[in-house]
Parts: sequence; structure tokens; C-alpha cells
Amino acid sequence: MPSKKLFLLDAMALIYRAHFAFIKNPRITSTGVNTSALFGFTNTLLEVLRKEKPSHIAVCFDTKAPTFRHVEFKEYKANREAQPEDITVAIPQVKRLIKAMNIPMLELDGYEADDVIGTIAKKAAKHDFEVYMYTPDKDYGQLVEEHIFLYKPAFMGNAIEVQGIPEILEKWDIERIDQVIDMLGLMGDAVDNIPGIPGVGKKTAVKYLKEYGSIEGLLERADEIKGKIGEKVRAGKESALLSKRLATIDINVPIEFDEEDLKNCPYNVDELGEFLDEMEFRTLKRRVLASAEGGSDDAVATKSPTKSKAKDESQMSLFGSYSEDIETPAAPSEQENITTKMHMYSCMDTPEKRADLIKYLSHQKEFCFDTETTDLDAFDAELVGIAFAYRAGEAYYVPFPADQVEAKTILEEFRSVFESETCLKIAHNLKYDISVLMNYGMEVKGPQYDTMLAHYIIEPEQRHGMDFLSELYLNYKPVSIETLIGKKGKNQGNMRDVPVEEVTEYASEDADITFQLKQLLDVDVKKNEQEKLLAELEVPLVKVLSDMEMEGIKVDVPALESLSKELQADILTAQNNIFETAGMEFNVGSPKQLGEVLFDVMKIDDKAKKTKSGQYATGEDILLKYEAEHDIVKQILDFRELSKLKSTYVDALPLLINKRTGRIHTSYNQAVAATGRLSSTNPNLQNIPIRTERGREIRKAFVPRDENHVILSADYSQIELRIMAAFSEDASMVEAFNNDVDIHSTTASKVFEVDLSDVTSDMRRKAKMVNFGIIYGISAFGLAQRLGISRTEAKDIIDNYFEQFPRVKAYMDECINKARENEYVETIMGRRRYLRDINSRNQTNRGFAERNAINAPIQGSAADMIKLAMINIHNWMKKENLKSKMLLQVHDELIFDAHKDEVELLKTKVHELMVNAIPLKVKLDTGLGIGQNWLEAH
Repeated sequence: MPSKKLFLLDAMALIYRAHFAFIKNPRITSTGVNTSALFGFTNTLLEVLRKEKPSHIAVCFDTKAPTFRHVEFKEYKANREAQPEDITVAIPQVKRLIKAMNIPMLELDGYEADDVIGTIAKKAAKHDFEVYMYTPDKDYGQLVEEHIFLYKPAFMGNAIEVQGIPEILEKWDIERIDQVIDMLGLMGDAVDNIPGIPGVGKKTAVKYLKEYGSIEGLLERADEIKGKIGEKVRAGKESALLSKRLATIDINVPIEFDEEDLKNCPYNVDELGEFLDEMEFRTLKRRVLASAEGGSDDAVATKSPTKSKAKDESQMSLFGSYSEDIETPAAPSEQENITTKMHMYSCMDTPEKRADLIKYLSHQKEFCFDTETTDLDAFDAELVGIAFAYRAGEAYYVPFPADQVEAKTILEEFRSVFESETCLKIAHNLKYDISVLMNYGMEVKGPQYDTMLAHYIIEPEQRHGMDFLSELYLNYKPVSIETLIGKKGKNQGNMRDVPVEEVTEYASEDADITFQLKQLLDVDVKKNEQEKLLAELEVPLVKVLSDMEMEGIKVDVPALESLSKELQADILTAQNNIFETAGMEFNVGSPKQLGEVLFDVMKIDDKAKKTKSGQYATGEDILLKYEAEHDIVKQILDFRELSKLKSTYVDALPLLINKRTGRIHTSYNQAVAATGRLSSTNPNLQNIPIRTERGREIRKAFVPRDENHVILSADYSQIELRIMAAFSEDASMVEAFNNDVDIHSTTASKVFEVDLSDVTSDMRRKAKMVNFGIIYGISAFGLAQRLGISRTEAKDIIDNYFEQFPRVKAYMDECINKARENEYVETIMGRRRYLRDINSRNQTNRGFAERNAINAPIQGSAADMIKLAMINIHNWMKKENLKSKMLLQVHDELIFDAHKDEVELLKTKVHELMVNAIPLKVKLDTGLGIGQNWLEAH
């Protein structure tokens, strides 16, 4: 086995390749110099040195002097376009780089780089060298032998290819290496304007070589070939022989081989540093000089090239590793954007390109994908394209036609990629993307990662949009969608209207940035020990919510219309009552007029609060303070409640019914509430009032899909109190729950010091308010307001509560003390709520943080519990292939479209999975109900 490794680089081929890789997004210096080709070539060279560690190396150039091929055939390469000016500028730059890196340059007038490389390769192989010819040029295959290999750059998702004798023979479908020249002679080469035999392509050339062995053998028996192709062969005799001579690489170039001259030597650090500064390759300079000094760039395990097409994740898809900071993306000191940041985004708009992309994606451990669509509503969105990214700085965009059948056909090509059970699929707002794909019959399987959810659990109270995170973590400002489709409004277009070239850049950038964000966010997730929360709770829930949203729920429109009329009558009655009490008519819906009536005319408070604009504050929080003392305030609150019910729900719900399905499809928001609870929009089901009779009637309108189904409701019973009991380990509370004793009566018995049998309804009401209020850190003032009692009585109740339940008080103090130490609290699953004001000198801010320190672990753990229950129930229902469907989640309640044949099974299993979602020391319970509508079932 040869002990020395020589790399010979075909300079011009690699320079051209680098130049065209960045043709759409060139790298321009502050002085206006295009350094794209230099930058790409430099990274290619560094990748070879870092990864392959050659003992010897040389870069070979063509010269401007004509070669023997031009002398014999004046039209040789005559059809080539003039060399781009940027490449002409790049060549001396590349030579300066090579000189500063102390790498020998080889060139000789009258010969091409192919000939120089061929000659040196053959000589080196005889001197105990393993030789690698680094070039994309297929012609070099004729030089391959036992110790000489063709080392082809990565391209379009395919990794570096190292081709030895078996690979060359297989690629060309030939029996001998020298037949590469015969193939080129027969087919010709349009790039070099080598004519070949007109009409003879690869298949025909392979056929002839298998039968006749060589061009000469073919021509000797050309008379045997029948038909028009025979005529072409006979007429093309001279052309074939000329083409073979032109395609033959000269291995006898008069150039010396001195292995000492080709040794891989240390860089000229000063000269190289100065040159990279001049080219404005600042990040690249740090990498290069770190490598020169034995830094981290060299501290990477390498291995010799493998003679196969095995994928290598460290290689980029076009020409080595070009992206700055490609392994660990870091924010630059100055904000960048798509015009300043080096990148490579490609449009995969042919079956061949898609096949190449799929082939590469199938070998990745992880990749990011991002859908481009016509609508923000995933249910109605049409797929315009999908972008994929698997390493920083590069991405691929696959456009889809408007025709659904054609689009599904293209998407079907990617089924193995999306259904891979091993490859991690990354997206930002994953639910939207998998819902869009679901509409096209594609289910995303296997491990998944959502960067929006990752940041949500890291910093729950910040924004989580990709643009915000990009600027925050990468100091990179993405392209705004409004630059493509216009500002929001009736005249805004959609992505289908945008030229594919622009969508390619936009979509690819999204995928690229999301991929980079994942690498950074995952570090924080692991540092916070929140991998389980993300991987076992939040991400699996995405699929559950997507299925629920797609399923939707049926709404009884006639029932809503009837309720709307009733509400309108109630609203008029409430308004007349207000007018009668006030002694005048006014616009009750006007905060300004209402404030003047209450505080100027009726003078219910001489020190009424005013807003910054000078008018009286009449918000609900303000009016509640006066409700117990003034009838008109209660009438106003009733009027507002009725008006809100009518406008927000009763009249709005029918407008939200999907025309295609006839059902309402709410959208669940997973990354909004800092507590971990879900919220929903269009409609907001979490806020449907349940305390008033009219509010509860809205639930009548939510009905089963048909006569074979009923609505099933499963509601956690007093879940937050049970969690408080479990966390505090208060013996009295734990005993009450575990023995199915009413907790509010138990509390009343202890607080008011009476036997359980002597607890009155009023005592229980007050105890219930205390039980729930304690969780939220209620004060004596707050309890007094809610119960309509004096502050002294309220204080006595709270003091007595803590005396009777000492472990609850101790637990609350522990929560606050831990929060003061860490500035955050955690749920049972490790969800954090940051309380940065917990040590504030401002008493109001500190008090708010202290209340959250008590409540957040409890409320957040309740959110964790129902989410886990939803995942387990969803998986069980899928496994059992039930006809029933889980439709809604509202706070601690789950709603099902239950098939009548499955009701009893569903009741048993749903209860079991809910109470065992997270085992506690306290017994959990659910309230289960069945009905012809949601109200009946609840």
C-alpha cells in the first residue's frame, strides 16, 4: 500500500464551478470586487487539506497558449463563450492564494491542465504514491489505474465521489479503462467541441465497444453495420479518429516530477493573512490561521477517500464546504441579509434534480423542510413548493404546480423521505407544515423537531417567530414576505403569483435559517435539561393538534340563529334597564359616554380613575369594583356580556364554517401561553363563557357529526387543587382527595371549625373561593372583593386556612424562595416560567412574580398533564382504528365525537389515560358525560 498521498487539483474546472455556484448571489467586497470564485475555490482547497490531509499537493492550470489540439483542430473549444470577466479577475487571485499557502502551481504552454495532471499522476504512481485527481471533468476517467483515482467534487446533494477502476468501468459501462477515450471519440464532447460521430450517443457507443472493442475495431468492420447509422459510422471515420486523438490526455508532457517540490508545506501566515484581509474573508481567515497554528479546524478526525459513492455529511453539495461558520452558525457582529451572506439556494424543478435531492436527503440524520402555500390557513392552503436544508448556507426548493393531481404525484416522490423513521425532520411551526402535507395525502413520520416550540420552552414569554429568532440568534434579517406578495389587505397576492426564482430564494432562506436555528436552540434545550419536555410532550402534541384541527366539529346553525334572536331581545331589555336606572338614554357601547354618565351624572365615585386621554376608565376590572354597590354597574356588565356572546360567538360561528367540510376548524396555539396551556383562535373556544346561562347555551350548538355519534366530554376534576395537594403533600388535602371527600367542604370544616356535617352552602362557597384563590396567591383584599365580605373577615379566613393546612403555606414559601434563587420555577415536566422581577425592589412587580412562583408550577403541570393525556389517547385511538375522534380541548376538558358502538370503551379508556398521564401521590378523577350536544355532555 503506497504511503504517500498526492492531490492534483484542476484549477480552472474548480474556479469555473465556484463562480457559477454563486452566480445568483455573488460575494462582492466593499470595493466592488467579485470574490465568489476565489471564495469557493478557497473553501474547496481547505476542505481537501483538512479532511484528506495529503502529504503532497499541486494545483494545475491551463495557459493562454494554444495546445497541440488547437493546432490539429482549429475548432477545438471554439464554441465556448468568452471567459467571464469575473473569472479572469479571479485567476490571479487564486494564484496569490496558492502562493501564500506554499502550494506548488504547475502549468506549461502548449498543454492543458489535464495533460499536466495526467503526466504527474502516472509518474507519481510509480513512486509509491496514491494519487487523487480533483476535478469534475469526466475525461480524467481514462487516467485511472490501481493507484490513481478520480476525486469528483460534491454536486446537487451528492457527496464527493472517489472513482477507481471498478467505478469508472461501471459508470461508462465499459470493459477496459482505455475505452473511456473510445467513448469520447464516438460520442464527441459538446463542451470542447469534439465532433465524434454525428448521431452516435452513449448507448450506441457502449454497444459498439462491447461488440468491436475500440473505434479502430469498429471502423474496420463498419461495412457490417446496416441502415442509416451504418452510413453515419462510415462517413464519420476521420471525425472519430480525430476525436479520439483530441480526447486523449497526453501523459508524456515534458515536465519534471520532483516529490520534494510537491510536499504539503506550512502556510506563509503573514502573507496569507494579509491577502485574506484584502479579500475581506474575515471568518475564513480565522479558520485558516487556526488551522495553520494547529487549532480546532485541524482537530477533526479524517479518513482516506473511499472508493465508492458513500455519502459524507461533511461535504457540501456543489464544491466542498464553502459556508462561513458552517458547523456551528454564530451571529456575525454586523447584521446580515440575503444579499450580504454567502449562500447557495437551488431550484429543483426537474425529475432528475428531485431524484438527486431525494437520494441525498435519504442519507441525512436530519433535514429542515418548509412549505410555501397560498393561504395562512393550513386547511385551505394549496402547496406552492417545499424548501429543504441539511447544512448551513445551502438549501433546495421544489416547486409544485397548481394542479392537485400533478402536485400529489411530485410529492409522492418524497414519501420515503417524509416517512423515514430514523431521520429527524425539522420545521418552524411544524403543525402548519404537516397539516398542509396531510391535505395532499402525505403523513410526516419519525422523529420531528419544531424550532418555534424549542424557543417557546426556552423563553416562553418572548416572541417565537422565525424572523425574530433569526435576528436574535443569527443577527440575520430574513426577506420579508411582503416584498414578494405585498402588504396585508385585500390586494395582497399569494406565493403562486411570485416568480419561481424569487420564491426559491425566499423559501430556501426560511429552510436554511430554521436549520441553523435548530443547531443553536438545541444547545439551550439540552442545557436546561428540557429535551424530554420537547421530544416527548410538545413535539408529539403537534400531530395530535393537527389531526384535531383537520377533523373539526359540527355546528348547529339553526340553533345559533335562534339564540341570536333571543340574545338581541335580551340586549334591548338590558339596555332599557340601564336607561331607566340612569334616568337618560346614551350610547352604552361608548366608553366615553358611559364614563360621563357613571361618574359625572350619577357620581358613583368622586375619585374615579381616568385614562391617559382624560376620559374615565370603564374597563371590566374597574366596573367589577362597583358591582356590589350599584345596580347600574351590574346591568352594564350584563349588557356587555350579552353583546359579546352575540357578536363574538353566536353570530360569528356560522361564518367560520368551512364550505368544503361544513364544520368549524379551530386553530390551536401551542406557543402562546407562558403557563404551557393551549389557546385557540377562529374561534377562541377557551373563552366561551360557562358561568352564565346564556354563555353555556352556546355549547348547545356544538353537536355530533351524525345520528351514529354522540358528544363525549371528559373533564379533569379539580386538577389544580389535586396538584397543589400532591406538591405540598398536605396530609388533610391528600386524605380528602384519596377518599373522595368533597375538598371544599373539608376546607370549610377546618377553616370555620365545624363538623363536616355542619358545613353550610355559604361556608362551602367561601372555602371554594379560598381553595382556588390560594393557588393564585390571593390577598385578603382580593378575597374580600370576591366574597363581598370585609377585609378583616377575609384575612381571618386566610390566616385560619394556613393554620389548618400548614404544608400548603410551607410549599408556597418554598416556591418563592426557589424562585428568588433561580429566577424561575418549573413544572413537573421541566417547563420553566422565568420570574425576573422576583427580587425587584418594586413591591408591585415583586408581588406579581411571587404569585406566579406559586401558580405557574401548578397551572403548568396541569397543562403538561392534559397534553400527555391527549397524546396517549390519540395514539391509542389510532392504534385501535376507532371510528370515534377527539375534537376539542378546552382548559381541562376533552371533547370527542364518540361513535355509539364505542362509547363505553371510550369512557373507560379515556378516563384511565387521563388519570394516569402523570402519576401523583394524589388520586386523580375525571367527570365524564354523554349528550346530543356539548352542553348536555358537559
